Amino acid sequence: MMVTTQSDRAIPFFPYPKLFTTEEDDLTAIFREVGQRGAFVLQEDVRKFEDNLARFLGVRHTIGVANATDGLSIALRAAGVQAGDEIIFSSHTMVATAAAIHFAGAIPVPVECGPDHLMDPASAERAITPRTAGLMPTQLNGRTANMDALGRMARRHNLTIVEDAAQALGSRFRGQCAGTFGEASAFSFFPAKVLGCLGDGGAVVTNNAGIAARAAALHDHGRDGRGEVAGWGFNSRLDNLQAAILDYRLKKYNAVIEQRRTLAALYRNGLEDIGEIVLPPGPHGDPDHFDVYQNYEIECERREGLREFLRARGIGTLIPWGGRAVHQWPALGFTCRLPATERLFERVLLLPMHPWLTAGEATTVCDAIRRFYCGGL
Repeated sequence: MMVTTQSDRAIPFFPYPKLFTTEEDDLTAIFREVGQRGAFVLQEDVRKFEDNLARFLGVRHTIGVANATDGLSIALRAAGVQAGDEIIFSSHTMVATAAAIHFAGAIPVPVECGPDHLMDPASAERAITPRTAGLMPTQLNGRTANMDALGRMARRHNLTIVEDAAQALGSRFRGQCAGTFGEASAFSFFPAKVLGCLGDGGAVVTNNAGIAARAAALHDHGRDGRGEVAGWGFNSRLDNLQAAILDYRLKKYNAVIEQRRTLAALYRNGLEDIGEIVLPPGPHGDPDHFDVYQNYEIECERREGLREFLRARGIGTLIPWGGRAVHQWPALGFTCRLPATERLFERVLLLPMHPWLTAGEATTVCDAIRRFYCGGL
């Protein structure tokens, strides 16, 4: 019988309590200040965060919303997507991407991801029909898709691009920020995101004034800038307290990104010679991309064995989204086969990647993986 030992200090996949405890004094001060002003819904904190987020991204308009799923649905509607339109998305994403399309009244059409784990332009082009109205590329794991190829395709076929940039705040492709390539996009501020709050939160982003006005009305019961009800809308407003927390954290965001890129380089250096693993590009491995490493997603052989080996040593990992691509959930009614994506989900694994992961802990993770593959196990 093989005896395994728990490491002296566990390395969790994501230590949620630290989102509060490491900044407890500052966050408590924010709570008190906002509470003492009675500033709970659509107050100055939201407007301030929206303005600062717009400056960070280099866009004209941002609208804080309750969550990124709402944001995507609102962005689609504001961009003119109609009931029955087909919207192409990569099936390697959270179900929320497809749900946003569905609840905007459109038809989600899943396609393959490429070797970069993002929307495969060739697969997307093959899926275009006379009913196709748009593309929704997911800028996944802190990396931006090949927006040159997708942009050319959209122009050829007169398609709207709405980006699912939930995981990609600060990621860039050829110097341009994720979320700024299409007609509109949405970001997530879920606690585990690189910029996270202490609950749900999101933002719609656009450079189009008309889309911004429609999105602003849609997120606040259909009311326009004068308070008139201009049509049907939702109640999907970014909570004012969360906006204050996000604005506080946005000031330190560039340092957080650089820390993640440093950790990604440590993983790359520690694991790149293991033949059974496929790693994401390193932080300086592709001049077209600036990645923020929302997640560190690898492909690996003998995944379940590796995961159990790491678990026994106190190292947390995650198989994304329950181990299935969106089209693989029978209850959603998809009938297509996407062999490359399905193969990926037999191999994909997320390693720890968060602000409290130390260089020593990243090295410990690498050492354990090396032992699994190179130690004759």
